[in-house]
Amino acid sequence: MDVIKMLEWRYATKKMDPSKVVAQDKVDRIIEAARLAPTSSGLQPFEIVVVTNPEVRAQIQTIAWNQAQITEGSHLLVFAAWDNYTTERINHMFDYTNEVRGFRNEGWENYRNMLLNMYPQRDAETNYQHAARQAYIGFGAAMIAAAAEGVDSTPMEGFDPDKLDAILGLRARGLRSVTLLPLGYRQEEGDWLAKLQKVRRPLDQFVTEVK
Repeated sequence: MDVIKMLEWRYATKKMDPSKVVAQDKVDRIIEAARLAPTSSGLQPFEIVVVTNPEVRAQIQTIAWNQAQITEGSHLLVFAAWDNYTTERINHMFDYTNEVRGFRNEGWENYRNMLLNMYPQRDAETNYQHAARQAYIGFGAAMIAAAAEGVDSTPMEGFDPDKLDAILGLRARGLRSVTLLPLGYRQEEGDWLAKLQKVRRPLDQFVTEVK
């Protein structure tokens, strides 16, 4: 299906069928879409934690408003952003880029130094908020990719991030949770949203053209 049809089909699924498991190749492509998403300066300041363990997902459900999709879906993607931009993290991505491309570019190295003179000097919370916005770009790509795979998903911000970080040990890895994305297949019986028409503002209330 084309991209518009995909987006018309997808919705924030409220009830998933726990008997249906998303195939690993589909999960892999959804994650790859997030990995390929653009990020500021190409730093990719976020990671994805894939949770399939039933006991861990049950723990997460208790600190996420008891949302059933967390345990009814087959996979839970946790998008976690860097807690700070450090000299080491910035240098790692620039060095890796040089390694992959096989050469060093003067303009690229000047850009590296500009970031090193700016990002690590900012406070950690400012840097985390910037990194979290990059995570949302990958998050959006993952939802679109899920729709392309015919997989249902539910974007979630409703959880206690401090408790989730503790459950997954994220702070020790220099990460902080941003969003959750359960993956699974809709179970229309019992899903109050499944049959309702998608509602979005009309185009003339959404787009302003400056000519």
